Amino acid sequence: MMIEVSQAQVRTGRVAAIYARVSSERQRQEQTIASQTVGLRELAATRGLLVTEDLVFEDEGFSGAILQRPALERLRDRAADGAFEVLLCHAPDRLARRYAYQVLLLEEFQRAGVEVIFAKEPERGATPEDELLRQFQGMISEYERAQIRERTRRGKLHRARGGSQAVLSGAPYGYRYVRKSEHMDAFYEIDEAQATVVREVFERYTERGESITDIARALSERGVLTRTGKQVWERSTIWAMLRNPAYRGQAGFGKTQTTGQRARPTRPVRARGERHGRRETRRDVAPEQWTSIPVPALVTNETFELAQARLQENKRYAKRNSREPALLKGILVCRDCGYACWRTSARTTKRLIYYYRCIGSDNYRFAGGRVCSNRPIRADELDAIVWGEVERLLSDPVLIRAEIDRRLQTLRTESPAAHRRDGLERELARVRAGSARLIEAYQEQLITLEELRARMPALRKRETTLATQLDALDAELHDAETYLKLAENLEDFLARLAESAQNLTVAERQRVLRLVVREVRIGDDGITIRHSIPTPTGPDDPSYLLRGSSHRAALRRALDPRD
Repeated sequence: MMIEVSQAQVRTGRVAAIYARVSSERQRQEQTIASQTVGLRELAATRGLLVTEDLVFEDEGFSGAILQRPALERLRDRAADGAFEVLLCHAPDRLARRYAYQVLLLEEFQRAGVEVIFAKEPERGATPEDELLRQFQGMISEYERAQIRERTRRGKLHRARGGSQAVLSGAPYGYRYVRKSEHMDAFYEIDEAQATVVREVFERYTERGESITDIARALSERGVLTRTGKQVWERSTIWAMLRNPAYRGQAGFGKTQTTGQRARPTRPVRARGERHGRRETRRDVAPEQWTSIPVPALVTNETFELAQARLQENKRYAKRNSREPALLKGILVCRDCGYACWRTSARTTKRLIYYYRCIGSDNYRFAGGRVCSNRPIRADELDAIVWGEVERLLSDPVLIRAEIDRRLQTLRTESPAAHRRDGLERELARVRAGSARLIEAYQEQLITLEELRARMPALRKRETTLATQLDALDAELHDAETYLKLAENLEDFLARLAESAQNLTVAERQRVLRLVVREVRIGDDGITIRHSIPTPTGPDDPSYLLRGSSHRAALRRALDPRD
C-alpha cells in the first residue's frame, strides 16, 4: 500500500520511525506485521509526520521478552544518531513484553530526544497519571505473557499424561502427523515407506553389527531421502533415530527444556546481521522425567533395548584417536583409585613398547598432583595373560553348559512367556471383537456417531498395548529358542573357537573378550578378572585373582615394567 506524502508533512519537517513486531511464525505468515506497519503509516499521515523507507523497522518471529532483536538494535542505533524525532509503535507490548525493558527503552528514547507514540493509546500529555497508566499496562502485559506460557505448559503436560499424541506436534521419520480435525484429535500415522527404512536401520545396527557411519553411507548411496528431502544422511540423524523411544511405541514428551539463554550466532544468523539466534537454547532432560505417550511401534522393545545397549557399549569402547587397537581398552581399571587405565607407549632403541597406565597417576590431570602410585604395566604381557584366562574359561564345556542351564532355568521360572501369551491372545481377540461389534452396531444404526467416537479410542489404545506386549513375548520366546540351539551345538562351538582362537585379530579378540569379561582390575599385588560365567573358586584357580607372586613368570614381568 502506497502512502502519499502531503505538503503539510513536508512543511512540518518532523521525521518519524516505525517499529513493528510479531513473535511467532504463524503471525508472520498471516501478515499481522504488515497490518501493524500500514496502520502506523496511516497514523503518521494523520499527524503530519514524514516516514522514509529506511526508518521502518520490523522484527518478524522475535519474542518481546528479549532485547536482542535485529530491527530493535538498528532502531536504537539510529535514535542515538538523531535520525528521527518521533517513534510510532502499535502498543507497548510490541516494543517489549517486560515492564523493565519498556522503562529502559522509553528512557533511552527520551534521552535521545525521541517522542514515543503508541497507536492503541489515546493522545495525552506527559502527566504523572499518564506515566502511571503506561506502567500498569507494561506490568499487565508481562503478567499476561507469563500466564499464557504457564497455562500452555500445564495444559500440554496434562494432555500428555492422558496419552494425547496431539502435544507431540511434528512426527519423526517413519510417521506422519495427522492434524486435528472436527471429528478426531491429532495423532501419529505410520508412513510405511519410511517405516521400512527405520526397521532396516535398527536391523543393520543390532543384528548385522554395522556402524552408524556405514548405515548412513549405505542409505545415501541408495538415494533414500531424509525427512527434509535430502539425499545425504548424516551420522547424527542415524544416531538420533536409534535413541528415539517413539520407535518402540513410547514417544517421550518433555525431553528438553529452555535455558533462558539465546542461541549462539550461526553462519546464517551472522549473514542476516544478527548477534544472536532467534530461539532460546534448550538442554536435555533426564529420561526418568519424560512423559511417555503410546504411539504405533515400528520395532520391538527388545530390538530397541539392544540398540541402546550397543550405543552405550560404543560410547565406552569408542576408538576415537586410537590407531592401534588395544585388547583391554575400556575394561581395565585401577584397583587402588578406581580410575580407568589408558594405553601409552615408550620407544627404545630397538622397538616401541606399549604400557597400560592409570589415569590417577598422571600429574597434569589433577590440581594437587597424582592421586595414585600404581606403576605402568606392559600391555603385551597383560593382554596375553587375560586372553589366556578367557580362552581357558571358554574351553571348559562343563562351565559353559552350566551357565546355559542356569539361564534357561531363570527364563522358565521368572519369564513364563508361553503361559502369558495365551491370555494376551484371548484378550486381544476380545478387544478386536468388541471393536467389530461397535462398528456393526453403528452400521445397523443402533448407536450414534458420537457414541462410536467416544468408545472407539479406548479400544484402539487397548489393542495397541496388547499387540506391543505380544511382540515383547515373542522376542522372549525367540531368546529361549536361541539358548536351546546354543546348548545343542555347544561342543561344535567350542571346537571351532579352539581352532580359530590363535588366528583371531585384536579387534576380533576384543569382541569375544567384551562378551565374557565385565572388568579387569589391576593392582600392585595382582589382577582380578570379573566375568559373567561363575566358576568354582579354589587355591589353584587363577580365574579371579592372579597374585603378584604367581608361579607364572609372564605375570611377574607384566607387573614389573622395568623389565
